[in-house]
Amino acid sequence: MERENTPPDDAEPHAEESELHADEEAAAEYRGSVYIPVAYDNLETAPEDETAPETGDGGRFRLLDLPKVPRVSHLVGPSAIMLGASLGSGETLFWPLLVAQNGWALYWAFFVGVLTQFVVNTEVQRWTLATGESVFRAFGRVDSRWPWVFLLAGFVSLGWPGWAASAASIGAAGLGLGSYRLPGLGLSLVGWRAFGVVLMVFVWLTYQLTPLVYNVVERLQLVLVVLALAAALGVFAVVAPVAELANVPRGALSVGTLPPDRDVAVFLGGLAYAGAGGYLNLSQSLWVREKGYGMGRYQGRVQNPLIGDDPEPVQRDGFFFRGTRQNFRRWRAWWRVAQLEHFLTFVVGLLVGATALMAVARALAPGTRASAVDMWLLEVVPALGPLGRVLLYVALFLALFTTEFAIVESFVRNSADIVYEGYGRAAGWSLSRVFWVLLTVFTGWGVFILVLPVPIEDPFSLLVVGGAMSGMMMWPYIVLTLLVNTVRLPEPVQPGWARLVVMWWAAAFFGYFTVLLVDQTLSTLGVDAFHTSATVVGSAPGGYLLWVTFALVQVYAVGRTALAKRRATDTVEGSEAARGPFS
Repeated sequence: MERENTPPDDAEPHAEESELHADEEAAAEYRGSVYIPVAYDNLETAPEDETAPETGDGGRFRLLDLPKVPRVSHLVGPSAIMLGASLGSGETLFWPLLVAQNGWALYWAFFVGVLTQFVVNTEVQRWTLATGESVFRAFGRVDSRWPWVFLLAGFVSLGWPGWAASAASIGAAGLGLGSYRLPGLGLSLVGWRAFGVVLMVFVWLTYQLTPLVYNVVERLQLVLVVLALAAALGVFAVVAPVAELANVPRGALSVGTLPPDRDVAVFLGGLAYAGAGGYLNLSQSLWVREKGYGMGRYQGRVQNPLIGDDPEPVQRDGFFFRGTRQNFRRWRAWWRVAQLEHFLTFVVGLLVGATALMAVARALAPGTRASAVDMWLLEVVPALGPLGRVLLYVALFLALFTTEFAIVESFVRNSADIVYEGYGRAAGWSLSRVFWVLLTVFTGWGVFILVLPVPIEDPFSLLVVGGAMSGMMMWPYIVLTLLVNTVRLPEPVQPGWARLVVMWWAAAFFGYFTVLLVDQTLSTLGVDAFHTSATVVGSAPGGYLLWVTFALVQVYAVGRTALAKRRATDTVEGSEAARGPFS
């Protein structure tokens, strides 16, 4: 591809705009997913200076120009999958339960959590937009062990089919399939277990429908998300708890309020799932690459090895764009549409859908001590009329099923990338085959857990441990993402100062609650030496050690990134053309 020249100062504005935005025909290609094959070995190698990303423990990048930028409406997809992953976790289970139990004073944590995850998720996208590489490849350039750490943590948090179990229990109850266990009566749960197996098998079968596996996930999730949100708003309209909404502004301002019983595991799970959370968030990198965002358009897509075409190459060492004014302006436009797509789909969708369900739960089950699934089935459903019951069953089932679908997709896609780059590429494996094998193994594992003759008293119990682990793993990867994007990326594509401050906050936010959860976990094992106080003062000696560790990590992250940001200032001529709102 020939190098693009910087337009002369007297170039006509409309000519310059034509080089910035894709025309309608080219933009329409993004409604699916796009890929441009390139002769990788023939491309110019990026210099090892301040104009290109630092390579770390990896090879050098190849130079290309950023593709022209489509409109936001053409790019909707990655955030819809993330929204589907979110609806059945925090927005259906954790947060309605927390608000029903404790009132709207905890709403601040949901509101802050959603906005924080907006920044974290878009920062996870940044490296991929700029280089076409996954965020795991970026972590691997720091240390090859980091991706494997997150794969293990991802399995611990997502390896239990809690959402399939919860969706199945609600779906089985709504359809009258088998019996749902009532507390103290010992009724069998065979019905929902069987239904859960059907759901897991259905997820596996959908991947066999099209050659490009991302496309079927995106299209199905879009449909399910729209239906789930419509049903949730329908329940709200039927119940009409409008008075509850008057408490929302006050709850959003009650910053610092914690649950009185200090159930940190459930609360941290709620924080992690004020959005998708944990391992799921890291999927944003791979979903935008599959969609073809930015430099990701030059990387191949994962195909079904049974019905797909020849594999499209995913280069281990990605790309970077030449330092022309035209590319800087395209970067600013790409960053703008990526943020808009995520905000309008993910943030707005969550705030509307989740707040409606919180209002219903608080109005019909105030002060409940039940688990989330029992709260909906045993307290809210009996208080509804026929239409309300149908809508609630539909909303809950679809929300939980979209989450289970997204979890399978997320775990398999992330793990396939880690396994392929960490071992499979050198061994001559195909990324598509690694993906398909992991998909089959992971869904088979979910089926195995569901059919085990082991009592699961409440499907929600499968989610609490996973939710807490998701919150814990967010602390290290937020710090890593912050360091990679600020220390290793050149000035034009670095996060701006406002984003740095928000990422510092995000690291502190999840690090603080991780310390509290470590204490709670050790306490359940009879280890009290690491007791921590929420105000720090009054912690045990081991607790103070945890707080000091947290503080040292935070100080290092803030200091290292602030210094890198200052040193990068004015090192690349013309960088101001790449800067935009909240860059």
